[in-house]
Amino acid sequence: MRLSPCLGGRGFSMFRNRGHKFLSQTVGAGRSSHKILCRNEVISATPQDKKVHVLHLWHQRDKAIDGMQRFKRAWVIPTISVSENFKMIPSQVVQIKSDKQYKSSVIYSIKGPGVDEEPKGIFNINKTTGIVYLNAVLDREKIDRFKLRAFALDSDGLTLEDPTDLEIVVLDQNDNRPVFSQALFRGYVLENAIPGTLVVQVIATDADDANTDNAQLKYSIIHQDSPEMFSINQDTGEIRTVQVGLDREVVGSYNLTVQVADMMGEGLSATARAVISIGDLNDNAPLFTQEEFVMDVPEQSSRLDIGRVSVTDRDLRASPNWMVKYSIISGDPQGAFSIRTDTQTNEGILSLVKPLDHETMAIHNLTMFAENEAPLLPSVPRTSRSQARIKVIVKNLNEPPVFSENSIMVRVKERIIPGSVIGVITAKDPDISLTQEIRYSLVSDPANWLLVDAQSGQIGTRYSMERKSPFLQRGWYTALITAADNAVPPLSSTGTLSVEVIELNDHAPVLWQHSGELCSNPHHGQGILLSATDEDMPPQSHPFHFQLDQSAIALTLNWSISEVNGTHAMLELLSEVEEGVYTLPLLVSDSGDPPLAQLHMLNVSVCRCDAVGICSGSVAALFSTGTGISLSALIIILSSVALLLVLALLLLLFRYTATNTAQKGLLSDSEDDVRDNIFNYNEQGGGEEDQDAYDMNRLRNPAMAVPPSPRFKPPIRRDAPYSQTLSRYPRRPSDRPSDIADFIQDGLQASDSDPSVPPYDTALIYDYEGEGSVAGTLSSILSSEEDSDQEYDYLEEWGPRFRRLAEMYGNQ
Repeated sequence: MRLSPCLGGRGFSMFRNRGHKFLSQTVGAGRSSHKILCRNEVISATPQDKKVHVLHLWHQRDKAIDGMQRFKRAWVIPTISVSENFKMIPSQVVQIKSDKQYKSSVIYSIKGPGVDEEPKGIFNINKTTGIVYLNAVLDREKIDRFKLRAFALDSDGLTLEDPTDLEIVVLDQNDNRPVFSQALFRGYVLENAIPGTLVVQVIATDADDANTDNAQLKYSIIHQDSPEMFSINQDTGEIRTVQVGLDREVVGSYNLTVQVADMMGEGLSATARAVISIGDLNDNAPLFTQEEFVMDVPEQSSRLDIGRVSVTDRDLRASPNWMVKYSIISGDPQGAFSIRTDTQTNEGILSLVKPLDHETMAIHNLTMFAENEAPLLPSVPRTSRSQARIKVIVKNLNEPPVFSENSIMVRVKERIIPGSVIGVITAKDPDISLTQEIRYSLVSDPANWLLVDAQSGQIGTRYSMERKSPFLQRGWYTALITAADNAVPPLSSTGTLSVEVIELNDHAPVLWQHSGELCSNPHHGQGILLSATDEDMPPQSHPFHFQLDQSAIALTLNWSISEVNGTHAMLELLSEVEEGVYTLPLLVSDSGDPPLAQLHMLNVSVCRCDAVGICSGSVAALFSTGTGISLSALIIILSSVALLLVLALLLLLFRYTATNTAQKGLLSDSEDDVRDNIFNYNEQGGGEEDQDAYDMNRLRNPAMAVPPSPRFKPPIRRDAPYSQTLSRYPRRPSDRPSDIADFIQDGLQASDSDPSVPPYDTALIYDYEGEGSVAGTLSSILSSEEDSDQEYDYLEEWGPRFRRLAEMYGNQ
């Protein structure tokens, strides 16, 4: 079988290698060319349109077997190269022939990608001649080689030769420009960087064959800002610094134009931009804009901003290298000032923390220091302009008087004589340079007990002070006094006066119980527990001291008193005594200064007790004593009490009957008289059935005077159930304001303890609204002679209170 390369006679060259001949052909056009080697024994070439170059098969030698060499026949077809972008199509690529063609006709065919597989139709073969044709323009970047299989069959379809591979390689042309991975590259390098510091690397790619010069790329910088501080590696694309002197404060960023070209920098090219930012270092110290700043502040002020100081810094704005920290390094030993940074402007704001006094120091000289948040580079020299002076002038203002003592505490005894001097309050004007007058006045005196002299500040009493006054808190009375100067406008300050009202021992203790029972045998039962109270308050009251009158020697021999606690004592028998009633003189004294004592007569019934200590036969014991009451006297007393109770019951019944008759007498003649049938529907108690419990005469005769009541006897309640009386009226209000609280308290207590108005205690007050109303009486409603045809439906429009009347008379 023979192989003929049919390439249109585009130039062949012959050379020999290892005893075989090779045919070399240049395929396609362009700046780059490749060679196809056809390995055979005999090469013949003819023009494309007339003859076909036939290559006879060569014998492939196998290894020697038994000293003999064996040859076999086969197709040996080398790789065929076709240039991409070859546009003279169709074009002959190669011709294949079988050596058995002389025996019979041969049918040639090829299969594979580009023939019967995608992409289809790129190659085809002449079935008779075996010539392979190229039918389309190739693109190496899409498909760089085609692997086909060639077949040789006879007319009967039998295989004449074994199938062989036919590989067609697409040769590369420089038809693709290099492409940068991005149009803009950004780099970053700190200022003062040393030469050779890597800044950024630019990267480009080429779609051409990497094994050819078509994809051999070279980088270069074709433009950069002056001064030229950067260079680029032509092979790797790394951009580095080439010299010292990068200063962000001079040039903040650099713009470079970089180029990449293939064919070792001589072919197609592309460009991109590289922006290199210079990073900031703290190589500039903050500098004050002035050597001295002057500010003023009013005295006695605090928590306010006085003024601002400013600095300049060339480092990157809003960075730690630019932000300033301020501090006061001298001139403020009391810590009256503070300074903070305005993060927007980098200015220092001086504030006043504590109030200043013009009379103490009129001018404050402060020394400020400014530094960055980031440390300054050691190579940067320090400068004195990082410090500045601030002069703060304290303005003199009128100040309110100052009390020499606040609060002022005074101790007085209760019931002090009105007009007594209890103390003096004084205040001074801190403005030494001003001559001003100070006047005093009371601004708070809840009980109106005090007087103050406006010029001297002397404090006196208007009324006597009561220890039990509700205006005292734990024995202390508090008043507020103002001291004001005569400036325009005047200034004042308030002082506190605390008066401790000392309790006086002006009440003797009182014994709670004055009688009791004891067993005649001291071993039976228990003693009598005695208790006492005192209107005074400690320490003028308890502990109390109980003792029997020492003049009655006989009593002290049979009776004993032992104190239980500060307010109680136990009375006991020392020996057995006869049954009867004993009157013991008991002396009770308090612990006041001086102590007060009171003699009390204690009636003790001594009786016989059973085994468990229960007194029995006390009445008999009462009658058995000579000092007791006789039986006849006791009967007379009991009879008198029973008679009084019967008389009181009869009197009460009589008054109740008379009241009912008086209330119903005016309406007894006519049951239809509705003039006085007033129903109270706005009450939460009572109801219609309780209307008789009210005195209707007071409504008929508003001008009727209230009958006087005997002394200490309250009048009868007319707005409460019959026969119920009010509790005793409170005493008459005092002219002294300090007693108003006691008067109100008594009234509240009397109202709370009033049992006459169950189940509610709200006082119902009927106010007199006048006489001679122009309105007619309701009796005209019953007049059938004059208003027989009158309609009353309009009453329903008057509201729910008149709806009942409309129902009663509207249907007549």
